[in-house]
Parts: sequence; C-alpha cells; structure tokens
Amino acid sequence: MTDVAVGSLETPVGALHVAVTDVGLADVSWVRTRMALPVVDDPDRVAPVLAQLAEYFRGARRSFDVPIDWRQTGQLQREVLETLYSTVDYGGSVTYGELATRSGDRVPARGIGSIMGSNPVPIVVPCHRVVASDGLGGYSGGTGQDGLAVKQWLLIMEGALPPTLGWDPGHLAL
Repeated sequence: MTDVAVGSLETPVGALHVAVTDVGLADVSWVRTRMALPVVDDPDRVAPVLAQLAEYFRGARRSFDVPIDWRQTGQLQREVLETLYSTVDYGGSVTYGELATRSGDRVPARGIGSIMGSNPVPIVVPCHRVVASDGLGGYSGGTGQDGLAVKQWLLIMEGALPPTLGWDPGHLAL
C-alpha cells in the first residue's frame, strides 16, 4: 500500500469520502479519509466506487462488487466483516449475537460491536445491518452526533425497518 486515490459523494446521509488503494476500497468515511498514505489524483480508481455508492443511494444497487483492500484490518476483524458482507443481504439484518455465531463464536457479541465500530468500509460492508437483540444498537457512522439516525435511515431505505411517520427518503432528519 503506497498511495490512495480519494473521492467524495454527497448522499442523503451526508458527504461520504472514499479512499482506494491499488488493491481496492480501503476507507469510507463521513470525514476526510482516515488513511495516512500519500494521496494521488486518480479519478479512474475511485470512479467505480463512487458510481456504485450513488446507485445504492438511488435504490438501483443492492450489493457492491468493488474490490476491498483488507490490509489494514486484523485477521479476526476481517473474518467477521467478510461474514457480514457475505451473509447479510440488502433489506436484512442480524443481531450482534447472531453474527458472532455465524463468525464461528470466537468473538462475543460485545466484541462484534467493537468490530462493527472499526469497520473501515461502512455502507459497502453493511455494519448498519447489525442490530441489538432489543433495538438498533450503536452506529459510529455519520458526522458525530447523528450515528443512530444514519443507521435508522439506511435500514428504512433498505426495507429492514418500516418507515416512520414523516420519513423523507431524500433527507436525513436529525
């Protein structure tokens, strides 16, 4: 990993910033890229990621097929995130405990929450689809104070939660 190409996309849940290495997508964030690598101007590298994210937010994409650069994740974190990515489809959800079981029971539910909070590529690897057994649970996405509102908006948009009264799919109401 020697450099990243970066790009941004305005979405109903705020501006998303992506960083793509020569291997694949390495970072999705609501703040500027969290990658401490030299930035290169390479629009062709980020275009497929931004296009797929735009399609997702328009409701025209239900899964992503961009390569992911997992090199900044630990082995166990990667295994849990790959299990999430491959077993929880658009419109679905899973509890922290269920994801722990699907991942081989090597991480307790509380540890699953920590792994979701450190997911380097939210939205694409859908940590917003992991919920508590008694509610939404937490969400570290968003701009800081709006994490749970972002999680709820994403789950409603995907059909995993029923829309609330007054819900506007084009706007995140905080």
